[in-house]
Amino acid sequence: MNFDAYARTAIDLVNAGLDDLAGLRALFSGEQEYMRDQVTEKDLAPFRRAQRRLREVFEFGTSGQDNEAVRELNGLLEAYPVQPRISGHDASDWHMHVTSRGSSVSAEYLAGAVWGLSVWLCEYGSARFGICADERCGNVYLDTSSNNCRRFCSERCATRSHVAAHRARKRAAADLTPA
Repeated sequence: MNFDAYARTAIDLVNAGLDDLAGLRALFSGEQEYMRDQVTEKDLAPFRRAQRRLREVFEFGTSGQDNEAVRELNGLLEAYPVQPRISGHDASDWHMHVTSRGSSVSAEYLAGAVWGLSVWLCEYGSARFGICADERCGNVYLDTSSNNCRRFCSERCATRSHVAAHRARKRAAADLTPA
């Protein structure tokens, strides 16, 4: 079972734009692409609630409030219980999924996302949960760096932030230079 892939679904959900059904459908790719056509307007509400609660987990983790992050994840695990099943197309492709097909789209997706993030917390700790340091972004990420030093969700945000800081320093130095 690829727990990292399940944890990434939690990241994708927190960072998703869930303004409308099209935004929700954009969330489903790869192995979950089949869900795209199954999702309906009624699925928006549970996804938005889970999105808010998962963001809180990241906020707790980044502020060192481990007990609160665990409490929230335990609540999410109760709301979206894991129902494991074996899946595959032939005897060489058997693998585990955390929910049974036939569950609602929200139950299937959210159980996997919450399970993956919970396993990640147990394995690496909530100090590895991050919120992008670029104030214009706010996306969440999992810090996979070797020394837990990541500050940005992507290279794009890191570059944009560093360029903005460089330009600000240049402007400040120019303002101090006598005319």
